[in-house]
Amino acid sequence: MPEHFSISDEASLAAAVTEAVEQGLRLDVRGTGTRAGLGRAAQADRTLDVSGLSGISLYEPDELVLSARAGTPLAQIEALLADASQMLAFEPMDTGPLFGLPAGGGTIGGMFACNLAGPRRLSHGAVRDHALGIRAVSGRGEVFKSGGRVMKNVTGYDLPRMLAGSLGTLAVMSEITLKVLPLPPTEETLLVFGLDPAASARAMSAAMGSACEVSGAASLPPDIAAARPEVPGDRAIVALRLEGFEPSVKARRAMLISVLAPFGAVEVLEPPASRDFWRMVRDALPFAGSGLDAVWRLSTRPTAGPALARTLTDTLGAKTYCDWAGGLVWALMPGEAAQGEAVRAALAPHGGHATLIRATAAQRAGDVFQPLESSLAALTRRVKASFDPRGVLNPGRMYAEV
Repeated sequence: MPEHFSISDEASLAAAVTEAVEQGLRLDVRGTGTRAGLGRAAQADRTLDVSGLSGISLYEPDELVLSARAGTPLAQIEALLADASQMLAFEPMDTGPLFGLPAGGGTIGGMFACNLAGPRRLSHGAVRDHALGIRAVSGRGEVFKSGGRVMKNVTGYDLPRMLAGSLGTLAVMSEITLKVLPLPPTEETLLVFGLDPAASARAMSAAMGSACEVSGAASLPPDIAAARPEVPGDRAIVALRLEGFEPSVKARRAMLISVLAPFGAVEVLEPPASRDFWRMVRDALPFAGSGLDAVWRLSTRPTAGPALARTLTDTLGAKTYCDWAGGLVWALMPGEAAQGEAVRAALAPHGGHATLIRATAAQRAGDVFQPLESSLAALTRRVKASFDPRGVLNPGRMYAEV
């Protein structure tokens, strides 16, 4: 078992990385561990625990900006924002339940390193789109910073965007500054029942193409929809979320019902049920638990998602549902095989990429992320060598050679 080493400030973080470089040690960088199952299995000599690097260093509600150290619990940040009627608009996924862990245990650093946005991704963008600035320590042990407290167009490298989603393989974040947004005063969700995959794709496309400002669009097959208390009978559903001030939501509801008229009758989920529903979609709760069944996250064309989900179900026995208006397919593979080749073969005609989110350590030794073309793989290696020439930080976490 790797040696465990904890730090509590940026100086000790830089010292720990410098020591690893000097001693030729490989570091498994992590916070509270709720996302430790993401990516390939750790290949490290020492675990570097950054959960002690915690605390909100700046919050200016009027300026819609927040800075926090990487180990700060995400639940603490979201509670602070909620008190000021604000939010992280990209709706970050809580991965804890998917891995059989308690909800609410993740950190802002893990959130940023994984770049996993929730249903509001289709209307508000990804985690990286809300990054204003970062402080970090490279694999050379050097402290650097990029960005600031405002969004502006610049010529040059956008390091916060590049580091988001890098799983700690390029640098260890010590502080992150994000743009926050006002929390919608209310929300509701419209449900359409019994549509096949083709009709589901058309319904979501019509809703997203309208002026209704839909902030969430998902389709659930009958076996997953039946577990929801708000779904009568054993029927597939298309769910569409509206958020904002109550008069606006009511007006847009009438517009959206008109748009959906060709697809059937509509039922409405009131705010409490709506929030619960989208939390389920966001956190892949139909697949939650400590079981070893592999879970995939496939990104593709929105119009192709429902058909791809049906193919995975019919040919591989997968349980599936769609988020992002069909652009994101969650798939649970039954049995002991992750079936990576078959999953990617099913995806290939539609385009996109497939990521193995939950699997056994043996399954994670293979291609967890979409294999890279040769030119992109070479670029990835050069970027890794620039930030971490000795391969100290999370080596092999994303790809075997980096």
